[in-house]
Amino acid sequence: MAVWKQLLIALVLLVVAAGAWAKFFPGAPEVLARWGIDIGESPEGQSAQNGRRQNGGGPPAAVVTAQVRQAVINDRLSAIGTGRANNSVTVTPFTSGRLKSIDVASGSRVEAGTVLARLDSDVEEIALDRARIALSDAEAKLERMVSLRKSNTATQVQVTDAELVVGNARLALRDAQLNLDRRAITAPIAGIVGILPVEAGNYVSTDTVVATIDDRSSIKIDFYVPERFAANMAVGGDLTASPIARPDQVFNGQVSAVDNRVDDKSRTLLVQAEIPNEKDSLRAGMSFRVEVRFPGEAFPSVDPLAIQWGTDGAFVWVVRDGKAKRLPVSVVQRNTESVLVAAEGIAPGDVVVTEGVHAVREGAEVLLATNVPPTVPAGSGS
Repeated sequence: MAVWKQLLIALVLLVVAAGAWAKFFPGAPEVLARWGIDIGESPEGQSAQNGRRQNGGGPPAAVVTAQVRQAVINDRLSAIGTGRANNSVTVTPFTSGRLKSIDVASGSRVEAGTVLARLDSDVEEIALDRARIALSDAEAKLERMVSLRKSNTATQVQVTDAELVVGNARLALRDAQLNLDRRAITAPIAGIVGILPVEAGNYVSTDTVVATIDDRSSIKIDFYVPERFAANMAVGGDLTASPIARPDQVFNGQVSAVDNRVDDKSRTLLVQAEIPNEKDSLRAGMSFRVEVRFPGEAFPSVDPLAIQWGTDGAFVWVVRDGKAKRLPVSVVQRNTESVLVAAEGIAPGDVVVTEGVHAVREGAEVLLATNVPPTVPAGSGS
């Protein structure tokens, strides 16, 4: 086939396709009108339009409308964090020695000051007895010097020296008592004792872990948030946390601490939350899903059925003074029963078309479905 015939066939097909698009594609007349092309109307359509003009616009289209409301966009942060006890202490001895006894069991609850274990203390007990004897002897000498001073047999200097000896003896007694007390390993805080890593008879040093104690009255959760939320995080802010292992349990808590800088490598901010643990069902080391909600910006809220789509994007039909007006909108957020939009010229209180949009035209009169007059059956009279 000659080249000119192929070009002619292609041109004919192109014209037919353009005509079909202009006739059947919704919104084609508006697109062509913006390009400066007037495709005209069929004789039937022209006569119908002339009839509408002569009749003052013809019968208005019946539509169902809904009122525009105002809603706040939901800005939510979800992060995974690690829980830890409200207070946790690793207990080590003050001095080295051999464990004489362990006075608590793993998993028991203790109060601050409770003796956890004892070291052998024979040497310290002897030192304490010696200090007591030295103090008693020094106090007796001081009494003799005071009596001699009254009879001018002893000088004031001798009395002062005797008082100094008594003071040093009392300090030595306190030191011996302290050394003996430190042979008993006590709990510095109230809490739950973990599994004991040592047994009676083991030799321990100041670096040996004797026990760990966790105060689980509340759980602190460390989690990281993106830097865009840094300005929204503040101490005292409300949040919810759910254990990953038991997502059906939801705990209400608050932000307890916010770090003072954003990590320059991960671009995240360390935040600490605190949740109550009244039933003692949570443990340190558990993973949590933390959710924080922030009040966002207010936007007009419309019924999802009011959102229509054209060649230039989303739009709604707004009814004003009984006539329809086409307003382009930008969808901000979709919810279950509403859509938040951003648009100029639309505000809470406006009325938008939700049903019957196929019969609505720009500037055409519309009739609310609730105001449609009842149909009179044919053949009936007044």
